[in-house]
Amino acid sequence: MNKDMTDSVSGESLGKKIRKRRRAMDMTLQQLSERVGLSISFLSQIERGISTPSLGSLCNIAETLGTSVDAFVKAPQQSGAVSRQGERQSFSLGDARRTYELLGRSFPGAKLHPTLVRRPPGHVSELMHNEGEDFVYILEGSVLLEVDGERHILNKGDSMHFQSHLPHRSTTLGNETTLELWVRTQPLFP
Repeated sequence: MNKDMTDSVSGESLGKKIRKRRRAMDMTLQQLSERVGLSISFLSQIERGISTPSLGSLCNIAETLGTSVDAFVKAPQQSGAVSRQGERQSFSLGDARRTYELLGRSFPGAKLHPTLVRRPPGHVSELMHNEGEDFVYILEGSVLLEVDGERHILNKGDSMHFQSHLPHRSTTLGNETTLELWVRTQPLFP
């Protein structure tokens, strides 16, 4: 990844956009919480710029608010079927050390949506769920992946495939940044 091709979205600006959209939809934090499965306090922290959601949770928030992720995050530009190392744009949400690099912008009707995710040591995602399926392959580091209450430690070279509607969260283990290949069936950007 080319470092100067990373777009960073501050937690504060993301939170303001989410709050503005929620209010425009005349929706309370309670209603949003019930529909996306995140706590009111976490959603409040997101709106105040104190916390940032995972990309999966941001997808759920956007869908619930009747919009897409690109209403909150500038979609990285990519064209064509080939994605080249060093030429792809990436983006971060809140913490510039947590980056997402889309490996394919897909095409109309695409079923698979691959993303490289880099997360710093100690990062813990919120408990989330979404439509479809998720597949993760650990390229560097170690991750604790909890799916539907079951805990799985995944090390470099390990993978896991699961139904995304099951509650899940991940935690980076050790002192090393993780590099994870995630392939989802739910598109991140339209």
